[in-house]
Amino acid sequence: MFTRGRRLLGLLVLLLLAPVALAHKPSDSYLTLQTTAGEIRGQWDIALRDIDHAIGLDDNQDGAITWGELRAHHDDIAAYTLARLELSADGQLCPTRAVQHLVDEHTDGGYAVLRFAATCPDIAGAIHTLSVNYRLFFDLDPQHRGLLKIEYAGETRSVILSAGAPLQRIELSAPSALRQFVDYAAHGVWHIGIGIDHLLFLISLLLPAVLLRVDRAWTGAEHFRDALWEVFKVVTAFTVAHSITLSLAALEVVQLPSRWVESAIAASVILAALNNLLVIAGPSRWLFAFAFGLIHGFGFASVLADLGLPRDSLLLALVAFNVGVELGQMAVVAVFLPLAWSMRRQWIYRRGVLAGGSWLVIAIASVWLVERIFEMKLLA
Repeated sequence: MFTRGRRLLGLLVLLLLAPVALAHKPSDSYLTLQTTAGEIRGQWDIALRDIDHAIGLDDNQDGAITWGELRAHHDDIAAYTLARLELSADGQLCPTRAVQHLVDEHTDGGYAVLRFAATCPDIAGAIHTLSVNYRLFFDLDPQHRGLLKIEYAGETRSVILSAGAPLQRIELSAPSALRQFVDYAAHGVWHIGIGIDHLLFLISLLLPAVLLRVDRAWTGAEHFRDALWEVFKVVTAFTVAHSITLSLAALEVVQLPSRWVESAIAASVILAALNNLLVIAGPSRWLFAFAFGLIHGFGFASVLADLGLPRDSLLLALVAFNVGVELGQMAVVAVFLPLAWSMRRQWIYRRGVLAGGSWLVIAIASVWLVERIFEMKLLA
């Protein structure tokens, strides 16, 4: 009984991660650095909600940050952020200074844009090694990460800065194909880990994989190979579909407004969970996964656009990111399937996990849908 309880707890954790993520969306900032002879130019996009949490921007406490409020805090923003970023070129510290303040919209809301420069007075030629010490928000949010893009001599490198790896030393030489592949594959795995909407869509479709529909009721599947085949069909259909649109969007063949893409992704999560309650798609869940996987591919593409693709090895980076996404999905399946199979005959799986979990997913995704369509925040 104790073992069964542990299994149930492990499976429920997969679903209950979602409301935690809803209450506290993973925090990202986007840092772009361009190196020239003896100088580094930077642009730093930081979510207004994160800066507001750190130093306070909403002076009248009305829940909305105006341009006037943001402008009044320009000096505070520059002082707070640049104090948490240290750049060194070829072992020499390069002091930073703010140059310009702007504002921009990302798929998850407004961002303050800080343009800055760092001068390395003793370096006259090209910079060969760049060290980045990034400490933004780690004291407030250990899950925060900085997405660093470095542009130099026609090359592009992308690096993830996190609390576990705040200091990165980057050789500004042409990276090997293997290095680029590993970097972009890691980005793909990471995105699946924080892409809760993609995970909930996939898990919602997988929940019935270990069950059979008999006389309008769910019962446990008899053979593991049947459940494995159902999982294979769903995951493969989702993979093929989002790979198609991810590639088309990354290559700028097809472009869709991010607001509508994100809204459609939220709607797809609702429908996937609703299918577990009303059995709309029946045994054709793989078609459902393919159809909505096309939309999810545009969501993956927006992340890849923020990271940037190297011009001379665009296809390699695109394939690597896709591979990383699939590795992340396989990790989820590897955890989910044994737990679900071991509990498939228990009523708590059918009533608690399948039905209760689906209702929970519908509630979460409904909040996402309203927030994304109307560009508003229902939860802080």
